Amino acid sequence: MEKLTLTNKWDKVFPKSEKVNHEKATFHNRYGITLVCDVYRPKNAKGKLPAIAVCGPFGAVKEQSSGLYAQEMAKRGFLAIAFDPSFTGESGGEPRYVASPDINTEDFSAAVDYLSCREDVDADKIGIIGVCGWGGMAINAAAMDTRIKATVASTMYDMTRVNAKGYFDAEDSEDARYATKKALNEQRTMDYKNGRYELGGGVVDPLPDDAPFFVKDYYDYYKTTRGYHARSLNSNGGWNKTSSLSFINMPILAYSNEIRSAVLLIHGERAHSCYFSKDAYAAMIKDSKYAGNKELLIIPNAVHTDLYDKLDVIPFDKIEAFFRTNL
Repeated sequence: MEKLTLTNKWDKVFPKSEKVNHEKATFHNRYGITLVCDVYRPKNAKGKLPAIAVCGPFGAVKEQSSGLYAQEMAKRGFLAIAFDPSFTGESGGEPRYVASPDINTEDFSAAVDYLSCREDVDADKIGIIGVCGWGGMAINAAAMDTRIKATVASTMYDMTRVNAKGYFDAEDSEDARYATKKALNEQRTMDYKNGRYELGGGVVDPLPDDAPFFVKDYYDYYKTTRGYHARSLNSNGGWNKTSSLSFINMPILAYSNEIRSAVLLIHGERAHSCYFSKDAYAAMIKDSKYAGNKELLIIPNAVHTDLYDKLDVIPFDKIEAFFRTNL
């Protein structure tokens, strides 16, 4: 494994629960990248536990939303881990701040590798939770990895769709994609010449008065004390600009219609991104023999980031019941 320097202090954006034990751990994926996770285990738990791996949102770190989800599930009796994906946060991988539809899907399966080999985990009862862009990765992983018995995708983005077609598919044309690819490939040349990868910038700051609502929504989480974190890409410099290329060219969710295990998609009614979950659910159940264990839950009046951290909005009772039934 790569040698990494891990932070020992509690530096999450949410308070630590006294109902769970917390520790850090590392594991590696098939590409040899070392991933770092926070392990949340219910206090006084005995025997082998059902386990859940959590990641997301896209551009966030485990000290933010995914850690909150993992800790909450541990309070409810699961062993849960929140991990930083490859190239991000405390996890390894070079260059930094790059995303990949392949490698980041693999990251979920690597988390399942790790959980399956823990002595305190029931390897036949492993589920995953993906938030935002990692909701799409989670569904993609569920289509590939038969060890995943249940999947929750919360406030899901299909990052390949939005990169290839724009929001609401408004740029779904050959010419629009060509223009995007041309600009990104010119950026590749500049990056190679300069010996560094240009960052795309995180959430815009300062916030323009005429910013769209969803930009204001992101700002309210990533740029305030509510969710800001020093290692979060969205809070700071953002991804490498050229990360989008592979997402344009390699769509995920192609075989989501063949997922046999249980899937729960959760989205806010007022979220700009809600169409991702609605369309993914429709494609998942169309003419499927396995539609009976698929569900789409729309949360009234909720916006995209409400499902990042608002405990009175995230339906944890429903999530717990879903995993109890399907793990």
